[in-house]
Amino acid sequence: MADHYDVLGVSRDASPEEIKKAYRRLARELHPDVNPGADAQERFKLVTHAYDVLSDPDQRQRYDLGGDGGAFGGGGFGGFGDIFETFFGGGGGGRAGRPRDRRERGQDALVRVTLQLGDVVFGTHRDIEVDTAVLCETCQGSCCQPGTQPVTCDVCHGSGQVQRTVRSLLGNVVTAAPCTACQGYGTTIPYPCATCQGQGRVRARRTVSIDIPAGVETGLRLQLPGSGEVGPGGGPKGDLYLEVTVESHEVFSRDGDDLLATLEVSMPDAVLGTTTTIDALDGTVDLEVRPGVQSGDVLTIKERGVTPLRGTRRGDLRVGVQVVTPTRLDAKERALIEEFAARTKAPGPQLAQFHQGLFAKLRDRFRAG
Repeated sequence: MADHYDVLGVSRDASPEEIKKAYRRLARELHPDVNPGADAQERFKLVTHAYDVLSDPDQRQRYDLGGDGGAFGGGGFGGFGDIFETFFGGGGGGRAGRPRDRRERGQDALVRVTLQLGDVVFGTHRDIEVDTAVLCETCQGSCCQPGTQPVTCDVCHGSGQVQRTVRSLLGNVVTAAPCTACQGYGTTIPYPCATCQGQGRVRARRTVSIDIPAGVETGLRLQLPGSGEVGPGGGPKGDLYLEVTVESHEVFSRDGDDLLATLEVSMPDAVLGTTTTIDALDGTVDLEVRPGVQSGDVLTIKERGVTPLRGTRRGDLRVGVQVVTPTRLDAKERALIEEFAARTKAPGPQLAQFHQGLFAKLRDRFRAG
């Protein structure tokens, strides 16, 4: 087989633009309408095949690495239509394309929904109102008045295209373009449906029932295939995308599948310890505060967080302790505190040794706050 670069007369490092210029020059010289000789016809096939290979980056790479560069059919000029369409704006060889289908896929729709933090613990159900295109009940997507149907276009005779002959440097070239009488459908609708004006669909508000899974978070998009709008001509529905926003909570924040909260503990309770009941997002929880608890300590309640989006084991509820120091003391209270200080003989304030764990607890407690 002849080398493709030699056939086009270019070097092996020729740019795509140089390859295109070489092909156009040879095509004008060797096209059968210009040069009807048998030798020219055979060379034209070789030139076209060489261009097919070298103009495609993947095929050219395989060819340069020793591949055969694609099979060469050589059976007439039916395979050159795409090339003529590229250079001359029409289909080569007088080939007519297929008519357009009136039924087209509908567009996707996007709906935004706002959830409370409690909704994402176990998931929730919502009925969403969507203003979109639905199937026309009068014509059921046929676009025609009931009892009528489309008729074959009398201009293109159902092909959806019309052909015309254009004189060019290569002689007469037959091109094809969509039929303007039927817009390329091959049929016309003499009696369009009055309800949808021949569109096969109408605008309407409908309700979509959605089960929102647990574990969703702000920015997540849920896809509901086939729940979008109906396409033109009663075509298949597009998809519906649900974009989630989770509102901030005044008490709880989220860290992955864990819930975070802050528990204010009075100084006496911090010293002596206590038990308390807190209201979690899914009911009450008994919590024990041990004697001597410090600000920054984290109390963990297992599996009282968020159910993960993929999985079943819930996260934890992590409660950071904040010891509240009294700011207003009467004389008796102040005397008791002074007596306590004298008895304990605690050292004065001083810098403590750096402890990464303390900062990690504080970071966890306020990360999503």
